[in-house]
This record gives sequence, C-alpha cells and structure tokens, in this order.
Amino acid sequence: MKEAVMIEFEVNDMTCGHCVSTITKAVKQTARDAVVAVDLGNKRVQIESKTADEAEFKAAIEEAGYTPVQAPASAGAPRKSGGGCCGSCH
Repeated sequence: MKEAVMIEFEVNDMTCGHCVSTITKAVKQTARDAVVAVDLGNKRVQIESKTADEAEFKAAIEEAGYTPVQAPASAGAPRKSGGGCCGSCH
C-alpha cells in the first residue's frame, strides 16, 4: 500500500471562504481520501493523500481558477493578497 504524502501549496489568490471551499472541493474530486487543511490567513493549502500526487493536485487547483505554488519548507509568514475569486474580498 502506498504511503500518504504531505503536499503544501501557497495559493496567494485565495482570499475568502468561497475560495477555500472551491479549492477543497477540487482537491477532494482529485482524491477522495485526501485530508485538506487550509490556512486562509497564510494562504496555505496542506494536502495529505495516498492516491494522488503533487502534479495532480496542482492541476486541479489551477482548473478551479487559482495559482498554487509549491510551498517552501520554512513558511509561516503572512502572505500578500493577490486578488480573489469574487471581487468582494480584498
């Protein structure tokens, strides 16, 4: 059985609860077993999965309309907002 992998992305254009929901749904459609943790304040999406890999999750998030970037290991500082999905959040 394949071991679970932890994948982390910075998604600087994730700005509100709607964004979080959209990204979570995209990840879950890629791998139902995925455990998704989103830190909206730091623009982070953490995914743990045994069935899908980083490229698949990145593609799913991009298809949902966002720009995921592999997060550096030493992250944690607040990220600058780069826009948003609905125009009402800044």
